Amino acid sequence: MPHHPMSYIRGHWQLFAILAVVFALWQTPVVLPLKIFVVFLHELAHGLAAILTGGRIEAISISVDQGGYAVTRGGSGFAILSAGYLGSLLLGAALLVSALRSDADKIVLGALGMVMLIVCALYIRDGFALLFCLGVGFALIGMAGALSHDICDLVLRVIGLSSLIYVPYDIFDDTIRRSSLPSDARMLAEAVGGTAQLWGGIWLVLSGLVIYWCLRHGIGAHSNLWPRTPSA
Repeated sequence: MPHHPMSYIRGHWQLFAILAVVFALWQTPVVLPLKIFVVFLHELAHGLAAILTGGRIEAISISVDQGGYAVTRGGSGFAILSAGYLGSLLLGAALLVSALRSDADKIVLGALGMVMLIVCALYIRDGFALLFCLGVGFALIGMAGALSHDICDLVLRVIGLSSLIYVPYDIFDDTIRRSSLPSDARMLAEAVGGTAQLWGGIWLVLSGLVIYWCLRHGIGAHSNLWPRTPSA
């Protein structure tokens, strides 16, 4: 990260512009699909944690009101419950960094669409989740095939930044501000001890560290799409 704030802003002004647009539209239906997509990443992260710790996924679902669930069997309960918020944040950060630091944007976007279709085929059975994941999955594959590299890069940036925005807010809202509601943090507190606020606070700090790493190391000295390199 450049030491001079203006150098940092000049090097990343397009990312700041994307953030400003997403924030401005945050409470509008325009951003709703992005929020639901981050919920999909949340539930997918639960499932991946189950698989990686020796369990399996039985069902995944998401809803139009930004809810969702992942039904898993076996695996580490601690890892599975912790993976929802943090895993979706890491997936979003990975998409952002892949856009900023590689030329594989079209491949990554197409692969993301394929993952959604595979999840549909294996784990999703209810109407809205099926329609959403099929629609978005085919749309991502179509964009990867038909759109330019720069536009695919921009799409990944929007998805990644939306995850970095949404996950910390969701952690605070679900586990601290409304700690009495059912949440991953409450289930973890009941399983291993502590309180929902404690686990939510830990996840919030960890999410902040991930975001800091992205700002410090992940996005480099210059991230603007146009021009690709800093002007003299």
